[in-house]
Amino acid sequence: MAPDDTKIYRDILVPEDQAMGAQDGQKVLVRFDSWERDQHNPSGAIVEVLGNADDPGVDVISVAYSYNLPVHFSKELEKEAAKPAKDIKPADLQGREDLRDLVCFTIDPSDAKDFDDAVSLTVLPNGNRELGVHIADVSFYVQQDSKVDKEALQRATSVYLVDRVIPMLPERLSNDLCSLRPNEDRLTYSCFMEVDKNAEVAAYRIVTSVIHSKRRFNYDEVQQILDNKKDDELKTVLQEMDQLRAELTAKRFETGGIDFETPEVSFVLDDKGFPQEIIPKKRLNSHRLVEEFMLLANQTVARHIKKISKPGGKTLPFLYRIHEKPADEKMQKFFDLLQALEISFKPVKRISSKYFQKILESIKGSKEEKIIEEAALRSMMKAVYSEKNVGHFGLGFADYTHFTSPIRRYPDLTVHRLLKMYAADQMKNPGAMLKYLEKTAEQSTRMERLAVEAERDSIKLKQVEFISKHVGEEYSGLVSGVLAFGVFVELADNYIEGLIPIEELSDDFYIFDEKTYSLIGRDTDQVIRLGDEVVVRVEFVDLEQKRIEFRLLENKTDDGSRAQRPIIVQKKRPSRRRGRRR
Repeated sequence: MAPDDTKIYRDILVPEDQAMGAQDGQKVLVRFDSWERDQHNPSGAIVEVLGNADDPGVDVISVAYSYNLPVHFSKELEKEAAKPAKDIKPADLQGREDLRDLVCFTIDPSDAKDFDDAVSLTVLPNGNRELGVHIADVSFYVQQDSKVDKEALQRATSVYLVDRVIPMLPERLSNDLCSLRPNEDRLTYSCFMEVDKNAEVAAYRIVTSVIHSKRRFNYDEVQQILDNKKDDELKTVLQEMDQLRAELTAKRFETGGIDFETPEVSFVLDDKGFPQEIIPKKRLNSHRLVEEFMLLANQTVARHIKKISKPGGKTLPFLYRIHEKPADEKMQKFFDLLQALEISFKPVKRISSKYFQKILESIKGSKEEKIIEEAALRSMMKAVYSEKNVGHFGLGFADYTHFTSPIRRYPDLTVHRLLKMYAADQMKNPGAMLKYLEKTAEQSTRMERLAVEAERDSIKLKQVEFISKHVGEEYSGLVSGVLAFGVFVELADNYIEGLIPIEELSDDFYIFDEKTYSLIGRDTDQVIRLGDEVVVRVEFVDLEQKRIEFRLLENKTDDGSRAQRPIIVQKKRPSRRRGRRR
């Protein structure tokens, strides 16, 4: 069997009685048993036959397995998840605020199957607005230390691949009991925030509740209503929500919040799973509306823990979402990039999120905007979960947690349990709780990063598949990276990134200038630098290695003219395919 991982440079030998009837050309999941010597082949056993390599979805599920992500739930876990009754009993409502008459609704992607947050907005007699964020009460159905709970902690997050979701919880819970479906009673945890005219939270309350969602909206539908392209009976409340969204966003930017417009894509797949179209996702005000409301709820819950802690004493044990300040070394590299791109900026000794935001605002609309935003993201620390509260640099928040997605994130489920514990004054051993939260934070952070890598890998897979049918075609793009071995170009319409190898720049001998992030022609002084607009031709695609190579045809010079580049016919590249997979 030929492994997908190129680090395993020998085929794995599988005895016939351990092959599960796998046929030549099929993709399989193999248990690695032993590899005694480098000179010998490793041995193993097939534990699952995924299907033929070109069967729909086999390529994507292979990505999940390559990251050791748990794809299925055991029958035992499915059985446990099926135990809770669907009907809500009177006893289940004891102590809950009855919000079934409240006008609340969900706003999600059109293809979403689980809905863990609903929103409401009421104008109060004093002119303030009461924003309600209602979250599925997963902790009611998933008891701590149950088998489902232990599995949820191991997974820690749902994983969103191109053609499927690998959920944190079994479907019975994630898509049914805990999903805030329209026109059905659902148990929830509600955070009500009274927001004044200055976009400040004047008062709040966090309560267990029961709601009856009046509607399931999708983002595009809400945007059409906000743009007056569609009428709706809930148009007025949606417009009021959008006004509040604008105020909250302005307030957040005033205090230093950074807003990154990271590009995302979706795919139109045919019945065989092949990508027919790549569609850039547009970030609408309807998306921002939900984002701002969730940010405010998460911030309010984190502040609540400080408020209920003893004055002058230690803050009660809690789980935070933190984002530390960028390291000095990374910031210097970011400043070097700005200088190389001739972007005007004023260096400062103390970096703040507000400073970052001013730089990003200054380059809005420029051709370098996307490059600089990506560089700014890379210069920052990664957000993590922690029992220690050091604030969230990127958002400009001193206190922040994750409360709003307990269906798909284990930290949110933990936060719900802590809130209930403190409301009932049941904290017995703060020291033991802190140790538990430390382990939960580490596991959740680790699995989140693994999920992000798998999601990116599945996107890259489909991008490579798509472009493999367009070899020889020309595209406009942007130079997204310059290194000694070549130039990376990202295509304008679909964000596919490929490499122009240095040896393919045959019109001159190019020298890499690290300080200016550019390649400079020794004889012609031709310069290729970050942010340059270029025209490329798709030259070569390696599906197995997910490698794309371009040929540079022309690039825009400083005066805006097009510099034509000689097109040299290359000899046919030797095949890089390995042996057939099993």
